[in-house]
Amino acid sequence: MIFLGLLKNKTYFCLENHIIMLIELLGETIKNRRKELGITQPHLAELAKVSTNTLYKLERGQGNPSFEVLNKLAEVLGMEITMEVKNLSR
Repeated sequence: MIFLGLLKNKTYFCLENHIIMLIELLGETIKNRRKELGITQPHLAELAKVSTNTLYKLERGQGNPSFEVLNKLAEVLGMEITMEVKNLSR
């Protein structure tokens, strides 16, 4: 599971074990899973119905993907995304 959150105006992602995962690491995770499955970037973009440019940017850690885009990619890649909202103020 991947958790999406906002901390000090920076998007971060947390895995089940609560390790903070920056957008660059998210892109790397998607890229690695895509390669494990032997799928090219253009083919994954087509299967997930997202633009190839969006996928290129995301895999390079340059994108700011919407939850919808992440969900589409996760579905094709056999991954699960869970969104959790926490109040971080003390």
